[in-house]
Amino acid sequence: MLSFIRLQPVDVIDIVVVALLVFYFLKFLKGTRAIRMLYALVFLVVVSFVARWLDFKALGLIVDSLTTIWIVAFVIIFQPEIRNVLARFGRYRPLRFFLKQESDKATIDELVDAARQMRKDRIGALVVIERGIGLREYTDTGTRVDAKVSAALVVSLFTPPAPLHDGAIVVVGGHIVAAGCTLPLSEVTYQDGFLGMRHRAGLGIATVTDAIAIIVSETTGRISFANRGKLLTNLTPLQLRYNISQALLKEA
Repeated sequence: MLSFIRLQPVDVIDIVVVALLVFYFLKFLKGTRAIRMLYALVFLVVVSFVARWLDFKALGLIVDSLTTIWIVAFVIIFQPEIRNVLARFGRYRPLRFFLKQESDKATIDELVDAARQMRKDRIGALVVIERGIGLREYTDTGTRVDAKVSAALVVSLFTPPAPLHDGAIVVVGGHIVAAGCTLPLSEVTYQDGFLGMRHRAGLGIATVTDAIAIIVSETTGRISFANRGKLLTNLTPLQLRYNISQALLKEA
């Protein structure tokens, strides 16, 4: 019955490569708002096939008219994700894109200790840790620091009336590169309650780049963690350490 199907070795390789590309693309989108948009795009594709199969003239005409703008719409919808992928390939050698990064345990320890102290003293804070995508466009909005990460320094930078306490600090390779930085705000305003400016900024930078963010609420003292467009709230220092380690150990 299926004798007309003749698979060659090159066809098998072709199928495997396409399957891997689809898998890693979906894995990359997992946990972001773009995955919901992808569902809508797939739905439109299915409608297109059904319209042609059932020979629906009117529906087919509408779908065909939309075909020309699908590519443009796709680029607009997935602009942050496409930017992330291109930036990673531009910054790293191909093999390093798939390799896990070693976390700096000392840096993690200092940041967790700082978060613990600021939670206790109700000091608002926003710490961003750079990963694959460079954050120079954001560090340029702040004041250069260029100091090794330490809990004491982080706490002092965010303790009012320090002049840089309202902005974010950016950590690169175990060093605080800049403080008082301005970040893009997330469009999400409610998630487990009202999101303040610090939480929206932390979630925003974790959405448009692959950076991770640590947020301490000045009002409640709660610790939050932003990564890949998702925000985890009300974390303990132990949970924060786990999430930072997991994020820095993998470049997915």
